Amino acid sequence: QAQLVESGGGLVQPGGSLKLSCAARGLILDNYAIGWFRQAPGKEREGVSCITMSNLKGYYLDSMKGRVTISRDRAKKTVTLQMNNLEPDDTAVYYCAARWPGSYCSGDAGDFGSWGQGTQVTVSS
Repeated sequence: QAQLVESGGGLVQPGGSLKLSCAARGLILDNYAIGWFRQAPGKEREGVSCITMSNLKGYYLDSMKGRVTISRDRAKKTVTLQMNNLEPDDTAVYYCAARWPGSYCSGDAGDFGSWGQGTQVTVSS
């Protein structure tokens, strides 16, 4: 059974950085588009970024554009989301998700079939 595992979340002060990582068990990550989403308490899940199997990248959240970078490490079989200059409003559970075929990316959670359990990101002083 396919399983995605996120890591790298935690508590960070405003202006700080975090690097989230997504690894997979039971599927070949290279064949999938991988998306990052977030969900804050009381809010809907929203798409942050996505990378296709050929490394085309999409950024969907206006509030985070310019502060996040998605990348794929084929040697480590992971997809990372580097987040810089974090703000308290970035506090949320961050999820990675996989979509097949991997040639297409979107910020729509309904396009993705496999999800991780999420990692908490808290931005607070």
